[in-house]
Amino acid sequence: MFVSPDSAQRKVRENALSDGKILVMASPRLRQGFVVIYPDDVKGLTVSASTITGAFKHGKIVGNEEIPRPDLVIEGAVAVDTRGNRLGKGGGYGDAEIKTLRARFGPILVAVTVHDLQAVNAVPFEDKDEKIHMIITPTRLIRL
Repeated sequence: MFVSPDSAQRKVRENALSDGKILVMASPRLRQGFVVIYPDDVKGLTVSASTITGAFKHGKIVGNEEIPRPDLVIEGAVAVDTRGNRLGKGGGYGDAEIKTLRARFGPILVAVTVHDLQAVNAVPFEDKDEKIHMIITPTRLIRL
């Protein structure tokens, strides 16, 4: 499972590790590539390993060619709409993470976790932006 390094996704990363999933995380701003954390390596340390600092401490930094294929990508967003558009924070890193994974592995399921108020009627979208397939809020699961 790939989960973005955003602090808002920390609990998602913790749950993935607690559930025995191999966790792939981009380094912040993609400066150092990707970090892979194996759940067997962090038994009893999932809270620590789910943080950015802990991921670097307990995980392995890998290049694009060493990333294990994730079955699911989890990103954050400022806002999303039901047409599959995701508005990030403006740096383009979420789109770059998704593009990198799709270039390496082909089609891949992308879900976004947001608060209910962040799921709106429409967000700005450009051709370079990556589409999403699922919106997860505290009260809803919206399949697109």
